Amino acid sequence: MTPNQLTWEAFKSPYERELNPNNRWVVLAGLIPWNEISSLYFKNVPASNTGRPVLNPRIVIGSLIIKDRCNLDDREAVDQIAENICKRYFLGYASFIKEPSFNASSTLACMRKSLGLTLKLPVTAI
Repeated sequence: MTPNQLTWEAFKSPYERELNPNNRWVVLAGLIPWNEISSLYFKNVPASNTGRPVLNPRIVIGSLIIKDRCNLDDREAVDQIAENICKRYFLGYASFIKEPSFNASSTLACMRKSLGLTLKLPVTAI
């Protein structure tokens, strides 16, 4: 994973095809300043005191954007992220993997809590 966006041509797919450069998630991935968002995230979200590695900020913020823009409940957001190659690209993965980014919808609730979000993200302006 990388907080920097790969070019869509460099994203590896098991389907031996290129991602559509006009796909809404591919386009949106290039519009978001991921490095700046990652810096803000690390400044404002406390480090884990459980010893577990902190999730990549791009996965955290990107997952919440997907959930909001698609008007999904937590479980459906996790499922769609797991099965959609363009949404995986949007989250910063270098290739498609079959496993979910995180294993439970409760993770999204924890993400919102750690970010102090009680309302829907205002991402419609993005």
